[in-house]
Amino acid sequence: MSLTPTDDELMRRLHRDLRDDLDEEIELEFEDRHLDALAAAEGRPSTDGDAQSRQLYFRELLRLQAELVRLQDWVVATKHKVVILFEGRDAAGKGGVIKRITQRLNPRVCRVAALPAPNDRERTQWYFQRYVSHLPAGGEIVLFDRSWYNRAGVERVMGFCTDDQYEEFFRSAPEFERMLVRSGIQVIKYWFSISDDEQRVRFLARIHDPLKQWKLSPMDLESRRRWEDYTRAKEVMLERTHIPEAPWWIVAADDKKRARLNCIHHLLGQMPYQEVEQPLIALPERERHEDYTRNPVAPELFVPEVY
Repeated sequence: MSLTPTDDELMRRLHRDLRDDLDEEIELEFEDRHLDALAAAEGRPSTDGDAQSRQLYFRELLRLQAELVRLQDWVVATKHKVVILFEGRDAAGKGGVIKRITQRLNPRVCRVAALPAPNDRERTQWYFQRYVSHLPAGGEIVLFDRSWYNRAGVERVMGFCTDDQYEEFFRSAPEFERMLVRSGIQVIKYWFSISDDEQRVRFLARIHDPLKQWKLSPMDLESRRRWEDYTRAKEVMLERTHIPEAPWWIVAADDKKRARLNCIHHLLGQMPYQEVEQPLIALPERERHEDYTRNPVAPELFVPEVY
């Protein structure tokens, strides 16, 4: 599909996507004291009809991330175990939400499992086997960026599994998740839903941005062609694996920023966390020894200061 300057609507939405990417860089360095400056520069309501201004988005994101830190402390203190699955369409924004959840957390407590395609050995294993090694111990949170539900989605649509394997998955997956819950692992499942048109815009943004082209795999492009096949697979998956012990939660993700805030807000409500009192930290005085002299460092060992 050609991209022409006369397509005002498409250009506007691509510009919004680019602005979201720039905001990601701001988020990495952002602190609460910078909000007033942002409000002065960017506090106007969005011209593209967004319900929230950028100022409100940043303020809420920082507030929710502070709550995530409190949740992390509670998970560690109580030895709680949490598995969070992120599924959805290609370009639906799963990675963006995962990035905001983990951004300010301890990677030893909250980690991401993003498994590649199975190798020849793994294809001969019990289907769930390679996921088990990534499950959390007490005091850990594991976020699966795609999970065992690959079998119900991409493997089904692309013909990477047989009909028997597909049916066995639906017999096993609910029981597998019930076993996890009985063992003390909380299982939270999110499906990120975007419209046909919004996925088209996000794919075009990746095609025309050299910094984002790596996100487009041949499988992603094929998923675009097979939109309806993926829709049917999703509907079957939700119907057959929505169980009381581990229900599905659908995140409306056409608006990236609102999806991030809504998902994090919902996640925080899934656990009865409380403030954990932390011990006061005192910085010890540096010890100095008269008999110690620092050895000089050879100049050639230093990285050149180009900047």
